[in-house]
Amino acid sequence: MQRRKALRTLLAKPLLTAGADDDALRLVRRNATELREWLAVETGWRLVVDAESARLFKTGPTDLDGTHPAREGRGRAPFGRRRYVLLCLALVVLETADAQITLGRLAEGIIVAASEPELANAGVTFTLSRRDERSDLVAVVRLLLTLGVLERVAGDEDAYLTDTGDVLYDVRRRILASMLTGVRGPSTVHATDFDQRLAELTHEPVADTDDLRNRALRHRLTRRLLDDPVVYYDELAEDERAYLTSQRHAITRRIEEATGLVAEMRAEGIAMVDPDDELTDVRMPEQRTDGHVTLLVAEYLAARAGRGEPVPTARLRAHVRKMAVEHAAYWRRGVTEPGADAELLAVALDKLRALRLVVDVPGDQPMVLARPAIARYAIEAPTIRTGPAVRTRRTVRAGSTGGSGNRTSDRADRKVTRT
Repeated sequence: MQRRKALRTLLAKPLLTAGADDDALRLVRRNATELREWLAVETGWRLVVDAESARLFKTGPTDLDGTHPAREGRGRAPFGRRRYVLLCLALVVLETADAQITLGRLAEGIIVAASEPELANAGVTFTLSRRDERSDLVAVVRLLLTLGVLERVAGDEDAYLTDTGDVLYDVRRRILASMLTGVRGPSTVHATDFDQRLAELTHEPVADTDDLRNRALRHRLTRRLLDDPVVYYDELAEDERAYLTSQRHAITRRIEEATGLVAEMRAEGIAMVDPDDELTDVRMPEQRTDGHVTLLVAEYLAARAGRGEPVPTARLRAHVRKMAVEHAAYWRRGVTEPGADAELLAVALDKLRALRLVVDVPGDQPMVLARPAIARYAIEAPTIRTGPAVRTRRTVRAGSTGGSGNRTSDRADRKVTRT
């Protein structure tokens, strides 16, 4: 049970640091040998544990998934292009910085690094003279604080934002060195195209023998089952689909024994569900306005999922506008104002994409296609019972691929937080 708890901890938070995660770090350290063996055999992921941190070097199933962006904190705005560039430049500056650095000095280093011709030619410029640029830098620093790369010694970032003070940090070099998870060092990649460079960073060569090919397939599929809320057969390559069809019971049994996740296998795919509702970074349903909107949009799409036809986002916006009027007394203020429907729908669709319940359909007008697992949120007709008490019951139906929902709360949960 201790090893299972340690593995679940790493899946939820692949980077544990002393100070912020002392109890979890001790637990992982006590079970490090067994964890390394299981991860090496089943996933091919590396686990590095030392006195200061425990780092699970995960390799994502795809480098094209943009549904889980970095954030400086839960509920905060996702990182955009400028923040990601600032993050990379901050790591470059910290790599050669002293053991301590101020936020002002870090900003100066980023400005110098951003003046490189390659970045200027790509349209990347930073002066950090505007408040929005300074806010982006603060968001990056707070993410690095959360990850443990930086440790605040004195000061506060809000003072830097208002230009009334500075902040001093310790630079934790061991943790800084563990940020990259690619199987190759960036200096060994010679491609110039961005997509090709990214592919080379994460490419894992496979030897040309049946045993090693099968091991690579097992690694890829186990990673997806641990990392994705639903693994659909129609999204797998032919060899992956054939291997998973023949080995699904063995693979899911090993995952169940090691993690406590429960396999739900349906005609369209497989999901490993967490009965304890812990290994997730996107929850559904959730309380408050955005959570309710997401559930209502899922119900609307689930009622049309069987037709296999994309739904225009314009139609979804109209549905959200209608629901906003109906639930105005319970939702936050401003939901019926012009343009509020677009914002509400954008948040809902982001959640549904992350949970792999919908996908975007390219075309002249924006459209989304409901995936089979969304059928869990379809609404059945009311059940009316006669007798001493007459009740009307509104139920949520488990659909053809129920693998993305929690057994007790009907949640389609994202099982791990990607780092």
